[in-house]
Amino acid sequence: PWGWLTLLLVACVAWASEITFELPDNAKQCFYEEIVQGTKCTLEFQVITGGHYDVDCRLEGPDGAVLYKEMKKQYDSFTFTASRNGTYKFCFSNEFSTFTHKTVYFDFQVGEDPPLFPSENRATALTQMESTCVSIHEALKSVIDYQTHFRLREAQGRSRAEDLNTRVAYWSIGEAIILLVVSIGQVFLLKSFFSDKRTTTTHVAS
Repeated sequence: PWGWLTLLLVACVAWASEITFELPDNAKQCFYEEIVQGTKCTLEFQVITGGHYDVDCRLEGPDGAVLYKEMKKQYDSFTFTASRNGTYKFCFSNEFSTFTHKTVYFDFQVGEDPPLFPSENRATALTQMESTCVSIHEALKSVIDYQTHFRLREAQGRSRAEDLNTRVAYWSIGEAIILLVVSIGQVFLLKSFFSDKRTTTTHVAS
């Protein structure tokens, strides 16, 4: 169907993928990843805007076996180890929604980060400078993760605030229209009272 999106990501080139995309109503978008057997992978996703901030997610192995399946989730994280070589597919579905489109963010990490130093896995201990660099590198990775989550929360909060502001504006317009209609109705009602009184007075005088 329209709205399908296919993305081929090669594990040997890209070890992690972060994408934010629009998921229209009644639509489904799938992504594909070539993974080597024994590789540890993590899929994390979050719905940023749209409706009740929920989406269906499904992850399948090369043989079609379902590794992960959740319905109407706002956010989640799933870690697995590839049991065989091949193309793994994960899909996000908004087919249960008839008129609300969603904005979805996901982070798909494949494998471990390469060592900071070529000799980091050696038997001997790291020097003080190498240990300091590794510590700084790990701290910076944590900072990047925190910044990503804070940006997602800020985007979600801004979307909720804009939606609330729109509803308040519509409610205010509705109240103004109702007040105008009631005021005009009262004017015509009062005029009808005086008109009936004049008609009665005329008949009595005759």
